[in-house]
Order: sequence, then structure tokens, then C-alpha cells
Amino acid sequence: MHGLLVIAGVVQLGIVLASMLVPAVLGWREETRRLEPLTRVVFWTYAGYIVATNLALAIASLLLPDSLLASGPLPRAVSGYGALYWGARVTLQFVAYRRYAPQGPFYRLADIAFSAAFAFVALVFAAAAAGLG
Repeated sequence: MHGLLVIAGVVQLGIVLASMLVPAVLGWREETRRLEPLTRVVFWTYAGYIVATNLALAIASLLLPDSLLASGPLPRAVSGYGALYWGARVTLQFVAYRRYAPQGPFYRLADIAFSAAFAFVALVFAAAAAGLG
């Protein structure tokens, strides 16, 4: 499990780096200009919180895998949160996002890569939360 958590950390860093490209690829600046100022600020604030959460989970996986695997309620809670967080994200990928995603080979490949990454990280965190380590 230690190695899987480190790999999950690398995968999450990849998600963070790739997510930095999403606003440009999907034209978020242009899209959000049409929003009311408060809504626009809230949108970008939420986007920042999501990136920060992804980065925090990546850092925990990379630098503290043994702590995540330790017995006790806090490691289980953090790993359980990671499992729920990434599990919800992969579910949204299938249930909500695909319906509205741009079409084409690049976007299809990105969808597959993101879906696989979200599922892998969710499963690793779920295994850590279950004490399989």
C-alpha cells in the first residue's frame, strides 16, 4: 500500500498540473466574463479550493504514506475522505460531465485519462481507509 499511495500522489500531482490547463482549453475566462461579478468570483474561488484540495491530498500521499496507513481514526478519516472525494469525482465524470464535454479524439483521450486517474486514486484511498496496508 505504501507504494500505491506514493503512485496515487504522483497521479494526483498530474491531475493538479493538467487542471491548470483546463481553463484555457475550455475557455473559462471567456465563459465566466458573462457571469455576474459575484458569481464569477465564487466560481474562481471554488476552482481554487478544488485545486488546493487535490494538491493537499497529493502531498499527503507522497510525503505521508506511512501516516495514512497508521492505525487510528485520523488516518482512516483522511483516507476515507480521499476515497469519497475522488469517488464522487469519478462518478460525476460519468454521470454529469460526459454529457456536456467537447467532442473529438483529444477530449475523448482526456476523459479516459482523467476517469482512470480518479478511479485509481479513489480505490487506493478506499483500501487505505479499510486498513488494507
